[in-house]
Amino acid sequence: MRGYANSRLRQALLAMLCLGALFVIAGPGFAQTTGDKGNEVTQSTSVFSLIMANRDPVFFTIVGLSIWGLTLIIQGFLVNRPSVIMPQRTIETIREMISQRRFKELIDFTETDPSFVSRALNPALKRAPSFNSMKEAMETAIGEQTADQFRKIEYLNIIGNLGPLLGLLGTVIGMIDAFLALNASGGNASPATLAFGISKALVHTMLGLLLAVPCLAAFGILRTLVDKYTVRASMIAEELLLMIKPAEARPAAGVMRPGAMPQPAPAPSPQLPRKPAQPIPVPGAQL
Repeated sequence: MRGYANSRLRQALLAMLCLGALFVIAGPGFAQTTGDKGNEVTQSTSVFSLIMANRDPVFFTIVGLSIWGLTLIIQGFLVNRPSVIMPQRTIETIREMISQRRFKELIDFTETDPSFVSRALNPALKRAPSFNSMKEAMETAIGEQTADQFRKIEYLNIIGNLGPLLGLLGTVIGMIDAFLALNASGGNASPATLAFGISKALVHTMLGLLLAVPCLAAFGILRTLVDKYTVRASMIAEELLLMIKPAEARPAAGVMRPGAMPQPAPAPSPQLPRKPAQPIPVPGAQL
């Protein structure tokens, strides 16, 4: 995201928009001559002239969505790359800090680093030393980041689905205008004039398809890339978390575990009273 904000990328985006506009302007065209009661009218039928002849709210809406969709496509392919989601230099830096037990610096580094791996590992580090809490925090962070990546490219799906609908809306409006013009002329309009009006209406359909096809294609590709790279980055983050897993302390013999209830001492078994021993009589002895 930081790289996208620099001036070079903005200039590249502007250059691509200009090239697209020039391609449309330089499209093939020809002139058509129609006659109406002896009066010849020359109508330009180039693609650009037909587009510019239909500058209505639907046209400006499609143009605005086209610019937004192109921006999202370029941004999506710039952001969803392995060098952005899981940069190798960032992973090596984290491994080095873990091996040197520099956990305070590791927390500060992952706090400022924008990569997927660092943003998944930072909440877990703040839950130390409980490993269960650390693992839960990482799973939550991974889920939030993955959902955020999918939300960003979901707009392409929305724009792609709106394109044909807007084109159909413009076509219906154009057809209504064409038949209203035919009605105003008393039904005496030439077929060439009527065909030209219908072609103007179909321009909206073409613009809607030109908006939908690239957006839906880019959405399908970016969705696959997001799923692929986020899963791979999640596995790397879990591997790094296992490297800093605290050693599980084993309770020593005779040491009571924290939170354990003291066991009562066994009660002594009751002792029965003993009878005094009776003397054994000896023959001949005096009593």
